Amino acid sequence: MARPAPAPIDFWFDFSSPYSYVASEWIDALAARHGRTVRRHAILLGATFQAAELKSPVSYPLKREYSLHDFARSARFHGVPYAPPPVFPIPTQNAARVFWWLSDGQGGSETGSAAARWSQAGLRAVFTQGVALHEPAALKAFAAAQGLDADAAEAAWSDPAWKARLKQANDEAVAAGVFGAPFFRIDGEPFWGNDRLPQMERWLAGGPF
Repeated sequence: MARPAPAPIDFWFDFSSPYSYVASEWIDALAARHGRTVRRHAILLGATFQAAELKSPVSYPLKREYSLHDFARSARFHGVPYAPPPVFPIPTQNAARVFWWLSDGQGGSETGSAAARWSQAGLRAVFTQGVALHEPAALKAFAAAQGLDADAAEAAWSDPAWKARLKQANDEAVAAGVFGAPFFRIDGEPFWGNDRLPQMERWLAGGPF
């Protein structure tokens, strides 16, 4: 009797999170090394911050310069390109609604899906090209560049149904204990932050903790 496939790694991200961008560049390779796929969840960090009574680190003067420095340093450490976006942070609800439109309408959000490709391309656009995904015209142009019907994408992000779907995703994330991004769960075990890679690697390999 064939053994069931191992569960996907759940990965919560926000399109305006530099650490989510860096993590998105290594998470699929990590999963593949251990026979897993990745199930992505687009959320709004503001919703999780509100639930956890937190604020973005760049909201604190004492943390802001360090955080901006560490975003670039973390990208260099992982060998991925990074260019600070001209506006940061940005509201990402429209890009996230398109993600859920693709996920629910085209077969989910696991590795290789349309939603997964949208998420990775969107994060790269923000943090390597400075694309202003919060501006409707820029988001429509980006959707067209990704091979989507730009008018259909705009209709989706304006549709109350997809607004409700994103709210549902935010509520589900908070219920799952998500309070920041990137956030991961592997077989129920939570990991928060781009710097959790070594622990996640060991966990997946069944090593001792």
